[in-house]
Order: sequence, then C-alpha cells, then structure tokens
Amino acid sequence: MKVAQDFLIEIPVLRFSDQITKARQILRDDRFREVYIVDDVKKLLGYIDLTDGLRVTATKSNVTVEGYVKDAPEVHAADAIEQVAREIKKFRTDSAAVVDSRRHITGGVLLSDLFPVIISRHELLGSVADHMSRNVVVADTTDTVQHILTLIVESGFSAFPVQKKKKLVGIVSRIDLLRGGRVRAALAHAAQTPVEKIMTKDVISIGPEEKISTAADLLVRHDVSRLPVIDKGSIVGIVDRHDVLAGLR
Repeated sequence: MKVAQDFLIEIPVLRFSDQITKARQILRDDRFREVYIVDDVKKLLGYIDLTDGLRVTATKSNVTVEGYVKDAPEVHAADAIEQVAREIKKFRTDSAAVVDSRRHITGGVLLSDLFPVIISRHELLGSVADHMSRNVVVADTTDTVQHILTLIVESGFSAFPVQKKKKLVGIVSRIDLLRGGRVRAALAHAAQTPVEKIMTKDVISIGPEEKISTAADLLVRHDVSRLPVIDKGSIVGIVDRHDVLAGLR
C-alpha cells in the first residue's frame, strides 16, 4: 500500500510575521501552489496560495501573510494516498501538509505526484461531461493582465481558457501572472499588456463525450493540471485533477 511517506517532500513554510512578498517569491516556482504557515515550533497553522500572492502586487510591502491564512489539508505519514487525495480534493488544493501527532509539519505531498499512481490503481467512471466544471469564465486575447488579475482575485478561479474569435487559442493561469514579475511590470505600464503576451499557447483540450479516464491520461501524459472542454468549437467547461478524482470508483 502506498502511503504519504512514500511521496513526502520538503515544502516551503513561512511564519505569521513573514511578508506576503516573500510568499510570492516562493510561489513563482512552478512546483508549488501553496505555502504552509507555521508557528515558532513548526506547528501547522494553515496555508496561503497563489491567489493570495497576487493580491498584493507591490514589489515591497509590509503586509504579512497573517491576514490571508486559510485552514489547510493535513495528513499523516502513514495515511494511504487515497486518503491524502480525498483531503486535497476536499480543500481544492494542489498539496497536503504532512504532520506528526503534535501537528508539527514534517513535509508535504503534491497532488501532481500522487495523481498518476492513483488513477493507475483505480477504475474511473463516467464521461468528461459528468465531472467537468461548467461554470467556466473565458478570457479574450485582448483582455489585459489587470483584467485577468481581477478575475482571479474576485472569482476564485485559478485559470481561464483564452479565445480569439470564439476559438480556443490558449490558457492563462495564476502562475503565468506571477512568473517573471509580470503583474508588477504590467501594472507599471498602465496595465495594458494583453493576455496573449503571457498566456500558454499550447493547450490540450478534450470533448465532453470522452471518458473521464481519457482526460486523466491526457493530464498525466502532458503534465498539465486542467483541460478546456470543447463542444462543436465552443468552450463548455474545464476538467481538472480534482474533477477526475471525483470519478474514482
């Protein structure tokens, strides 16, 4: 049986008094979507994520992480990876903190590491249409970075398909905005940078009638976290790793 300990990695942690800009520096790394917050003895207090890192766009800021901390998914080293996945799905995060009996953090487990193993061990039932998120917000290539930043902060969504003349041409996510200080650069230039300048152009999509197992295979094969769902040329939804996990028997 595979357990959390088998996938344990060292993960970044911060304290309540650390500045949000420090968190943002960590979150620019493609590997991490969450930073865990601990007290002085490394007891888990919660986490902040990429969206929180985007809320304060100044290069230098005295704002600390304290006001952004949310309850975190936490598991133990001996927990089966299926239990870890359930906790991650429950909190809609990309990782879980691994804690000991005193809730001292010992490391973390990433969904991206667990996902290929879990889907290889379990039958996935249903179609993409059965599990996809239909409440999808679509961006246009002419939308500005400022507009995308506002969408992320206000909607709670982490990525948006980008269309041009109603055709899918890319996808833009929180990490696209954080990478290379793009948000600060865009805001400094009247926020007129169009999203097509920073979006990911090589997008893998899927149809709603496809099996959810096919979506899982695509996510693993291309090492992406979500797929736009296209029906008759139109964007009708998004399916991500959390949606796939809902299809487990």
